Amino acid sequence: MRTNPFGLLCRCAALFATLLFGVASIAGAAGAANAPVVVIAVSGAIGPASADFIVRSLARAADDHAQAAILELDTPGGLDLSMRSIIKAILASPVPVVSFIAPGGARAASAGTYIVYASHVAAMAPGTNLGAATPIQIGTSGAPKPEASASAASGTQAGESTETRKQVHDAAAYIRGLAQLRGRNAGWAERAVREAVSLSASEALAQRVIDLTAADIPDLLAKLDGRRVRTLTGEHVLATKGAPVITLLPDWRSRFLATITDPSVALILVMIGMYGLFFEFSNPGFMLPGVAGAICLLVGLFALQLLPISFVGLGLIVLGIGFLVAEMFLPTFGTLGIGGVVAFSIGALMLIDTDVPGFGIPVGVVAGLAIVTALFIFSVSAVALKASRRPVVSGSEAMLGSVGVMLGDEIHAAGESGWATVRGERWRVQSAGAHALPARGGKVRVTARHGLTLTVEVVNEATHATSCMGSE
Repeated sequence: MRTNPFGLLCRCAALFATLLFGVASIAGAAGAANAPVVVIAVSGAIGPASADFIVRSLARAADDHAQAAILELDTPGGLDLSMRSIIKAILASPVPVVSFIAPGGARAASAGTYIVYASHVAAMAPGTNLGAATPIQIGTSGAPKPEASASAASGTQAGESTETRKQVHDAAAYIRGLAQLRGRNAGWAERAVREAVSLSASEALAQRVIDLTAADIPDLLAKLDGRRVRTLTGEHVLATKGAPVITLLPDWRSRFLATITDPSVALILVMIGMYGLFFEFSNPGFMLPGVAGAICLLVGLFALQLLPISFVGLGLIVLGIGFLVAEMFLPTFGTLGIGGVVAFSIGALMLIDTDVPGFGIPVGVVAGLAIVTALFIFSVSAVALKASRRPVVSGSEAMLGSVGVMLGDEIHAAGESGWATVRGERWRVQSAGAHALPARGGKVRVTARHGLTLTVEVVNEATHATSCMGSE
């Protein structure tokens, strides 16, 4: 029996390819098993600081070739721009992103619901909830009335403005697109936006809003093992059981950004900056108030441009400070000062243009700043007023009433003009009336000044001595 060389060669090639594929699969599985899982803990309102932290953490997970990134969420919601930047990072991430609402008692409301829907895998711990995704700035009047639920479902509730309906439709379309992208319940997602409904963990699993439930991170990793997830780079098979876990914590940059983007801190920084610059302009040369004020003002303005501010509120704050400063220089008997305090207080309350939890300015902070500002301005005004009432110690006015001593040389025209020393300086003097100037060593008092010539009168020694004793 003859052996076909070509067939034998084909069988050897097929066997070699099978062996290669098996070795690659084993190596790939081993590599996936050794690849770490990155855990990103997110707690509190979603804002510029948390968005920056999540976006940079996802980029680091990609650089470290992690097999998955877990967003451990507990948030009441947040700002729209920050939420959208996080979702863009999730959709563009080559690493599968798992949103995990945990621990028990946590929630992912409002912006958190959008982030859960955008993630490749959504999970919840028992005792958690998600939903209430109506944009807060257009839903501050509370839940829709029962009789208006039908019209609310279509976004045409009575009393709603055109802008409100447009924003509701935009939010509903956005979350519906995310639901369709991930194959989740799009109908409930729209209800979460239009009717502000919420679900518990078991209800969310039953209605296909999430993919699984887990008690904690180790349980989640065990349930994710073997799951196939598709990202922009292709399909990934997770091998998370026993994988090393890397927990990322906010660094100094994230903590600093979180501090200055607190609306109360941003407002205080702006106020300190204005105080410093005002003090520097009033007292040139101190340097420290000007430098510190400029730094605080720039940092405060940087924080405000990251927040949803009302320019009307900011304008009222600046107008109020302007009124308080003008009170120092204009005799308005407190009218501008009181108006400045009122304008500043109203502007501070209006400054942040959102009702998202964690982004308001407490009334106590506004009242405290208004009181401190008023005390600062009125204190400076009192000091300036007191200084203006002091006797003049320099310039032409300071010469009036000064006593000089005649030198006795070059006295002309029957003693009507001559030279005298006044305040340690040599001045030409002339008589104020028909009286002749005294001889050398005689005393005269300045009554007027005309250029470099002083008009003087003779000082009676007895009267001068009495006035000196009285002044003592």
